[in-house]
Amino acid sequence: MDEPLPPLIKALLSPARYLPGVTHVDLVQTHISWVLLAGEFAYKVKKPVSLPFLDFSTLAHRRRYCQDELRLNQRFAPELYLAVVGIFNTHQDPQWQGEGRPIEYAVKMRRFDETGRLDRVCTRGELQPRHLSDLAQTLVAFHASAAIAPTASQFGSARSILEPAQDNFDDLLRFFTDVDIQARLAALRTWTEGQFDQLAPLMAARKRAGQVRECHGDLHLANMVLIKQRVQMFDCIEFNDDLRWIDVANEIAFTYVDLLAHQQPGLANWFVNEVLSQSGDFNAAKVLRFYAVYRALVRAKVAAIRAAQSQGDKHESLAYIALAEQLLLQPRLRLVITHGLSGCGKTVASNALLQNNSHAAMLRLRSDVERKRLFGLASTVHSGSGLDAGIYTADAHARTYAHLRAWAAGLLAAGWSVIVDAAFLRRADRDSFRTLAREAGAAFSILAPQASPEQLRERILARQALGADASEATLDVLAQQMKTLQPLTKDEPVWPEADPAPSKAPATARSSAASA
Repeated sequence: MDEPLPPLIKALLSPARYLPGVTHVDLVQTHISWVLLAGEFAYKVKKPVSLPFLDFSTLAHRRRYCQDELRLNQRFAPELYLAVVGIFNTHQDPQWQGEGRPIEYAVKMRRFDETGRLDRVCTRGELQPRHLSDLAQTLVAFHASAAIAPTASQFGSARSILEPAQDNFDDLLRFFTDVDIQARLAALRTWTEGQFDQLAPLMAARKRAGQVRECHGDLHLANMVLIKQRVQMFDCIEFNDDLRWIDVANEIAFTYVDLLAHQQPGLANWFVNEVLSQSGDFNAAKVLRFYAVYRALVRAKVAAIRAAQSQGDKHESLAYIALAEQLLLQPRLRLVITHGLSGCGKTVASNALLQNNSHAAMLRLRSDVERKRLFGLASTVHSGSGLDAGIYTADAHARTYAHLRAWAAGLLAAGWSVIVDAAFLRRADRDSFRTLAREAGAAFSILAPQASPEQLRERILARQALGADASEATLDVLAQQMKTLQPLTKDEPVWPEADPAPSKAPATARSSAASA
């Protein structure tokens, strides 16, 4: 940024003002803060600015928001966020130690290797599905422990959701006078308002169910970093409660959109699947597209503001508008079920489908996970059930497949293609889901990986030894499956061949408000 530095920041660029060993101080600044990088620490000083979405205009306000930043970020990054420290003496001769009232405050943080920031890892082509699985685990645990918005609060209300979305369009129209772009924005606005009208009952129900929480609020790739191959979140929103107290689906949408903006639809698809599978909150998928369009247009607005300030071009802003439009285009719906004995590779094969989905619009339901969730068990907790007992009786089987079918129907109605990862050994179960596909206007196919009996036994024993999978299959289970298996017949469509189905129009929320 080209604005002149105030005396305080100029003085703090001197290495002599820091601990021994600091030989150089770098400055990173945004429109709301200065960050001084000195040795192994970073010191963030808030600028004395007042903007429509924040107020740092007084020392008391800056102290409060420094304390909030420390408190909020220590929820998930206590090893990075260390303390709020005072700056003493004068602006021309600042000291980190002193007596009396500080002249300014800073958040002291431990520095990390900037090359590990996820946006940079992604740009280098090094971001892997396992990184996003780790992020999903961290994010689900964080959301589960985050404070829940009181029912009577403004957070998650209809007004707090719709007004910011409408503001995006009002602001963007000030930057774009081209008739064609204004027409595109008008179409996006019509879609947004129409979707909100349909989704409002579900959004209200989600707040009542505790899905509006004190989130991170700014969860794009540049605010996450790989440290020892684990994903660490940092730099959450501290200055505006409305931007932080949001539906967890709104939070998920930010990372999803950023992965799409980085041209990584397969990773975006995998991330959403991992979060929803671990949380069980598949209703989030029904509002995710609405929030994703909102997030894309927020980024378009920020890019337009930045371009206006620097007198640069609006290419980045236009790219985000195009991304929002892309999110409206619903690809052909598909319902894919798996078929095969335990250990044949159904989950590995469906992993590949998810990670290579070019539309980032496919979700998976795993019977091993959903069966345990249905019976109140975590996915990796062993049920202690024997053959045809516990959670594996005929009644439990029927309940599990009915549960999977209901969720699949809800997700298809919300415009998401679905993979149902289950054994589907019985023809009747397969036919039930084939009928569902036809009712939903979705192409239907069966993913049936093959393995030899020796491979099946080896994989089951290896999985048992690790003890980290939702499957409880044993060699006895395998033997029973071999006796009861009803093989595929020639009239059953095997992936990638599928039943014909019509293409879909732009995404709607037809039955999104319906619960599974």
